[in-house]
Amino acid sequence: MRSLLLHRTRAFASRRLLSALAGAGGGSGAPRAGSVYGFGDNSHGAVGQPPPAADAYVPTPVPFLPPSMSAVAAGHYHSLAVSSAGEVWAWGRNDEGQLGRGLHSPRNTWSNPEQVRGLDNVQVRAVSASGVVSAAIGSDGSLWVWGRSKRGQLGLGKDIVEAAVPSRVEALASYDIVKVSFGWGHAMALTKDGKLFGWGYSENGRLGEMGQITRAPSAEEYLGKTVDKYSSLMLEAVEKMVEEKIQSEDNMPIIWEPSIVHEVIRLEPFCLGLWRILTFKFMTPTASHVFCNFPADGVLLSGGDSTYGQLGRKAGLSKLLPVDISYKPFSVSASVGHSLALCHTSTEGPDGVETGILSWGWNCSSQLGRPGQEDVPAMIDCLSGERPLSASAGRVHSVALTSNREVWTWGSGRSGRLGLGSSIDEAEPCLVDTLEGVEVLQVAAGMDHNLLLVAE
Repeated sequence: MRSLLLHRTRAFASRRLLSALAGAGGGSGAPRAGSVYGFGDNSHGAVGQPPPAADAYVPTPVPFLPPSMSAVAAGHYHSLAVSSAGEVWAWGRNDEGQLGRGLHSPRNTWSNPEQVRGLDNVQVRAVSASGVVSAAIGSDGSLWVWGRSKRGQLGLGKDIVEAAVPSRVEALASYDIVKVSFGWGHAMALTKDGKLFGWGYSENGRLGEMGQITRAPSAEEYLGKTVDKYSSLMLEAVEKMVEEKIQSEDNMPIIWEPSIVHEVIRLEPFCLGLWRILTFKFMTPTASHVFCNFPADGVLLSGGDSTYGQLGRKAGLSKLLPVDISYKPFSVSASVGHSLALCHTSTEGPDGVETGILSWGWNCSSQLGRPGQEDVPAMIDCLSGERPLSASAGRVHSVALTSNREVWTWGSGRSGRLGLGSSIDEAEPCLVDTLEGVEVLQVAAGMDHNLLLVAE
């Protein structure tokens, strides 16, 4: 019965999509405003439901926010939003001061959205977050950070590990910053003229050649023999690798201030992973990589850790190297162990172009949304024809927004992170049908929660 209903739901969604594409017109201009919704794990208050509220299994409005919001960003366990007036609001975990309200604010208020103070004279146009640090980009291109990171993720100068209030990254004061992204202990910022800067922990090539020229061994090499990747031996090996990586962090090299990534001359928007330069935005001591995207040339570069095959290529030197894909990527997202890339798949669709999502890496909870080889980028066929516009990778789940403004989720359903009303894992993308009739403008996934911006 469940599969039949799912089939009918997908068929209905496809009909709606074709109808919308036939008569829809595109446009550009100022960001549209809307309301913020959240769903998933609320144990840290990241969904914005006040205690003793439990996890949210379906998209739920976040209370106490201004009526008109223009953007959202999901940290690992906290959330950020920008109002149409350029104000920043924050809620969720605050153990490191990432909410910008000080470490001594009452814990039972952390789930309540509050305006971040210290940005009164800054018209904020975008926000970003890691597990321990938050950031805002001003309309003048200035970059502001707050929180606490012993790994140099603030970028404020040597040995500065804490900023209780938003502080400007002075090393980038002469540049117009258009995007910033955080990984596990490291960060990257892109300028309007295409320069890429990196800072924080630089091991394993997560900051390109600024990293140590060494290669982390794979789990198979660590064991010294070939074993099934889901066997107890393999899982124990991965756990031991993670433990040793955490213990070795005290000796990891730190780039305390933003430094130019020389091997990248020009760059389109990117995303950071925990230990890889695929550029993902979530943290867990198992992934540290980054992706750099050149859409015009169809080139995607990756670097950093590839314990789960999340680089999409064979591990090599600690530097940025191309990912072998047959489509032109235009956006990427990556998390603890898996990666997503939105690509142009053809130019023969009803609206002139078709898009799809490639996935690869860790697939313990079906977060790749497809069967087949996991360490090689492959298309999620179930989204064929849906024209995805954006995708966001959580710890072990994924979420996508399509051109007709529908939300699809797959992977682990624990704590309601799929928004489908249950804790059931989904091996293929499923339509979040409780959002029928609303227009979703943006999706963002944290570790175990999600944020939506819904049109007014």
